[in-house]
Amino acid sequence: MKKIIISATLFLLTGGTFAQSNKEDVDIIQSIFGKQKKEVISAYMTIPQKKVDQFWKLYDTYENARKTLGRQRISLIEQYAKHYDNLTDAKAGELATKKLAWNASYAKFQQTYFTKFSAVIGGLQAAKFIQLEDYIENCIRVAISDEIPFIDQLEKTKQK
Repeated sequence: MKKIIISATLFLLTGGTFAQSNKEDVDIIQSIFGKQKKEVISAYMTIPQKKVDQFWKLYDTYENARKTLGRQRISLIEQYAKHYDNLTDAKAGELATKKLAWNASYAKFQQTYFTKFSAVIGGLQAAKFIQLEDYIENCIRVAISDEIPFIDQLEKTKQK
């Protein structure tokens, strides 16, 4: 039973390939907002007309880098799924350490791009952008967390 749930979770999260790894992000965003991510950002942000081209060029660079981080997250989920049935203290510690390192990388990534967006659209609009990105990222994290079983979760919920 565990393998079926883990396989289903993995399929839902990865879509079978890294090329599709961000399809789930798109689906989550569309389910929340009913729009594509760029449409949400465009509707929310107030970008001076003379800065629009610079903003979207930087945004595209940002999204490509963010997708790389997304693939790293998917890799961690795959490692967790692979070892779920025989998770040891050492492997659990390793995966938790990698997950925390990923969180730190994501925070550093946001700081880097906050600085870059601030230079293009000013601090207020850059803060709005990061705030929206945080909201979207948190929605994605919750959706992923809802699909991944907790360690020992299935064993404790089996009927006796």
